[in-house]
Amino acid sequence: MIPFMGGTHLPDITMIAPVFFEDEPLFRPFTYYETIGGGMGAGKNYCGESAVHSHMTNTLNTPVEALEYSYPLLVTEYSIRKNSGGRGLFNGGDGIIRELKLLSDAEVTVISERRIRPPYGLSGGGPGKKGKNIIIKDGQFENRPGKFYENLKENDIIRIETPGGGGYGKCAA
Repeated sequence: MIPFMGGTHLPDITMIAPVFFEDEPLFRPFTYYETIGGGMGAGKNYCGESAVHSHMTNTLNTPVEALEYSYPLLVTEYSIRKNSGGRGLFNGGDGIIRELKLLSDAEVTVISERRIRPPYGLSGGGPGKKGKNIIIKDGQFENRPGKFYENLKENDIIRIETPGGGGYGKCAA
C-alpha cells in the first residue's frame, strides 16, 4: 500500500533454504525450505499483527512436530520476538525467533531482508527492530548477513530473529 494513504508497509519475509545431508547409515540428501513470517506493520487505526506471513500467499507455518519428524533437526526455540515491533499510536507487530539445531552436517543458505535497515514506521511511528541471523557453534554466537551460504556441522544452531513491523502515528506524550 502507499504510505501516504495510511496503508501498512512490508514486513520481512525470511526464507531459510538449507540443504542437509543425513549422516550414516542412509547418506540420503534432502532439502528443507521454509518461509518464516515476521511482524506486520501498523496502519491507520490498527496495530500490526505479530508472527505472521503478510503480503505473501500460499505459505504456512511449519509445525515443529512435522519438521522434527521429517528432518534431522531439533527446534530449540520457536517464539514471538517480544518488543521487536515499532512503537506508535498503533504498534507494529512482533517478529519470530526460530532456532534449529542440526542433527547432521548441512549446507545452509539463508535469504532474508531488513538486516541492515529496520522496517520503517509511518506518520511518526517508530521503526521495528532489524532482523538477525546467528550461527551458534560450541556456545559462541556468530552474526551473519541477510543472505549467506555456509557449511555447518552437526550440533551447530541456526537462529533466525525476524524483524518487527513499523509503528504508526506518534504516541501521546
